Amino acid sequence: MYTPERKFTDWQLTGFGNAPALLFEALESTHSLMKAKAATGEIASGTLIVADTQTAGRGRHERTWDSPAGRNLYFNILIPLEGISLSSAPQITQMAALTFAEIFKSLQDDSNSQGLGNMTIGKVTVKWPNDILCGKHKFCGILAEVVYAKCADGTPRPAVSMGVGINVNSDPADYAHLGRAVTTLKSICGQNINREKLLQMLVANLERAIGQFRAFGISPWVAAWRKMDQFIGTRGTIVVNNRCTDQNRDSGAGVQKKTGCIIDMNDDGSLRFQCDDGTVETVYSADLEI
Repeated sequence: MYTPERKFTDWQLTGFGNAPALLFEALESTHSLMKAKAATGEIASGTLIVADTQTAGRGRHERTWDSPAGRNLYFNILIPLEGISLSSAPQITQMAALTFAEIFKSLQDDSNSQGLGNMTIGKVTVKWPNDILCGKHKFCGILAEVVYAKCADGTPRPAVSMGVGINVNSDPADYAHLGRAVTTLKSICGQNINREKLLQMLVANLERAIGQFRAFGISPWVAAWRKMDQFIGTRGTIVVNNRCTDQNRDSGAGVQKKTGCIIDMNDDGSLRFQCDDGTVETVYSADLEI
């Protein structure tokens, strides 16, 4: 995992079920391209799109995702929903976050055992619903959307276009202008990561996890989250009806915040949250600030 990388255009990758991987040295957004190609039937389910840099990378609610070239991972995969109900599709991002976080945690533990890791930053964890942090510093974001991919017979079938951005070999100082806590895998592990090998592992583990999700639903990952979580019982803020961006997240239209205590994740992946007025809410879709 720590060996020198090959040239980006020489990476050997596949999507799910040996579906093709499309590599681009520069794109506006892997997510936008995936949506467009799926809608016209240009790509098969399981296809992986990878960019070495993005000129218009975005996270949730159109927030900026900085995408410097040659240092990080930016990719989308088209996940088929055969055997998965549309109502369960949002849980796929939670399952993916926990699957990825377990890989990152193993890298962190390995680096710490070598005496190379950053022992002061904290532990890898998943902040509900799907942000991957180290301590309170984010380094991986997941953006997913149900799309209708055109099949060979012209019939549209639902699939999830999952976009992932991971700060791998960049430096935390690169993101100071964002005004929020950000870190990178290199900072966590104290050494450069081979991005090609990391992506191969992420895709392979995600494909296996999707099969398990079809069989067992979200419950195994809820149990994994409870073991990994560092925030149950601590104070937080839920941001609901959230249309806030980097620019207006504290005062813009649509910002509704409730402070209180994080109680638990429910068995369906929703968040149980006790507000300061004593009411207990079940939160299905929101941002959680800690």
